[in-house]
Amino acid sequence: QVQLVESGGGSVQAGGSLRLSCAASGYTYGRYRRVYMGWFRQAPGKEREGVAFIANDGTTNYADSVKGRFTIAKDSFKNTLYLQMNSLKPEDTAMSYCAADRPPPGSYGAALEYSYWGQGTQVTVSS
Repeated sequence: QVQLVESGGGSVQAGGSLRLSCAASGYTYGRYRRVYMGWFRQAPGKEREGVAFIANDGTTNYADSVKGRFTIAKDSFKNTLYLQMNSLKPEDTAMSYCAADRPPPGSYGAALEYSYWGQGTQVTVSS
């Protein structure tokens, strides 16, 4: 049973920082496809969008809108995924979710390719 539990959301002013955490349990690594863990976010009235991703070999990918501001990392000993968010902007306001799965090659950014999701944590950035 895979469980993902996020924490660390909150309210900050523009320019501030937050660090999200996602504690993972029950996940095993397969042999044939890369395992990805990632952060998605969904603002009211908008589709869920991918923000940052990390593969089990440490490869990272970011959405253009967060490059240079957000950093994804994982602690394999603690089975915890992190998202350090700096220089936050009001447009970063959204419910943030962590996700995990083995998406097909080239599809790591597609929410539909992830079976395991956390419950979400709210990030609110005021101007």
